[in-house]
Amino acid sequence: MTDQPLRAAIVQEEHTGRILMLGWMDEEALALTSSTGEVHFFSRSRQSLWKKGETSGNILHVTSIELDCDEDAVLVQAHADGPTCHDGSTSCFTPWLWRRILQRESAGDPSSYVVRQLGAGIGPNAQKVGEEATEVVVAAMGESDERLVSEAADLWFHLLLLLRARGLDPAAVDDELRRRVRD
Repeated sequence: MTDQPLRAAIVQEEHTGRILMLGWMDEEALALTSSTGEVHFFSRSRQSLWKKGETSGNILHVTSIELDCDEDAVLVQAHADGPTCHDGSTSCFTPWLWRRILQRESAGDPSSYVVRQLGAGIGPNAQKVGEEATEVVVAAMGESDERLVSEAADLWFHLLLLLRARGLDPAAVDDELRRRVRD
């Protein structure tokens, strides 16, 4: 158990500004992070020091470290070797629907719609996105606002399933949109 005070450590992706995760650092974790260029934390549950990515291989490489004005919080800018979150997401701050899709996939329940759709492959998922997009257009052209919202929700959900079927994280779409704004 550490008798050092713990600081909240926010890890931010250096290029996009996306918040990747929140962890805790004691003085030793902060010193190791500074000296190695790889993010280290103090695990409150295990009561021990750990390097992010030591088991997954998804190491966070430090580009800068800043303490806040009270020196009780740390902002670490970094780039990741892979997903930051233990669930395979780019960020631990993932939209709830994406997290639910990942949870359902991980559970593997054959009665789950998510599991069945993902198991069907890319073609059926792409076809479903096309069907849902058509329903959005029809609703937009002459149905109620409630119907349009309902159809947009179906499209949004199935588009996320298609991204997952292709092994893509919705953060890649966000990154592309951010890139377009900069260009």
